[in-house]
Amino acid sequence: MLDMGFQPSLDAIVEKIPKDRQTLLFSATYPDEIQSVAQRIMVKPVMAQVESTHDKSTIQQHFFKVDDDKQRLLALRLLLQKYTPESSVVFCNTKRETQEIANQLVSHGFGAVALNGDLEQRERDQALVRFSNKSISVLVATDVAARGLDIEALDAVINYQLARDSEVHIHRIGRTGRAGSKGIACSLYSEKEHYKIALLEDYLDQLIVAEPLPPIHLLEKTPPIPAMETLQIDGGKKQKVRAGDILGALTGKDGIPGTAVGKINISDNWAYVAVSRDVYKEALQKLGQGKLKGRSFRVRLIRD
Repeated sequence: MLDMGFQPSLDAIVEKIPKDRQTLLFSATYPDEIQSVAQRIMVKPVMAQVESTHDKSTIQQHFFKVDDDKQRLLALRLLLQKYTPESSVVFCNTKRETQEIANQLVSHGFGAVALNGDLEQRERDQALVRFSNKSISVLVATDVAARGLDIEALDAVINYQLARDSEVHIHRIGRTGRAGSKGIACSLYSEKEHYKIALLEDYLDQLIVAEPLPPIHLLEKTPPIPAMETLQIDGGKKQKVRAGDILGALTGKDGIPGTAVGKINISDNWAYVAVSRDVYKEALQKLGQGKLKGRSFRVRLIRD
């Protein structure tokens, strides 16, 4: 959050709150930058640290060597076609790359969206909503943008480039294979990144052997299409719109089946509802022509 420009907001909040207070800080990691913030805003803090309880056996790690950036993108497409994850996060090392890779994936028929620190908060919210409600299957993100990302049943993590240090690599792949589920972690690397492989081998205490890429004929298949579509309603908590109101409007007389309605997310001034792709036109018409709380709200389909 600090890297994404929230430091001024944090400082402004701290200036307004009483000096006599209790301040709690929770962080998955504790780098020097966070330590300096803690020392500045906390009073005689006590640290409580817990050991990791993640079961490494739930994650299958695979490493693939590529020759250049062109083959790296090809490898990414092949891996997505081989494993066909319903939800996957692709990690890039720069913000520019996240948008470039997401655009490339979309051009090849994948449901993908970029998540990086240059996005406005509303754009970021939309990306996360669409990913979590299964309207988008691939989230292309930087490490900074993905911090705090909590997505249930994340099937795969793909490192488009290796992380800059081994600890970050562990945090990346640890986002899959949670809560007893199995997960896949694939990492792409070039000869120039071989030193990172050596560091990872020391960190993981294991020998890393590159696997052959999936067969090229997989690109002949049509990429899997996300099961859901996302509709945005220009009304939210401040307009007293509730999830039950949206569900009722969709499934009422001549409406769509309740099983076709997915996650409903409500913010202050708008709401998002996921509906099955095969009935989204009917859902759009139903909400657009109907009323919520006795009022008509603008409703639109959220797509790239």
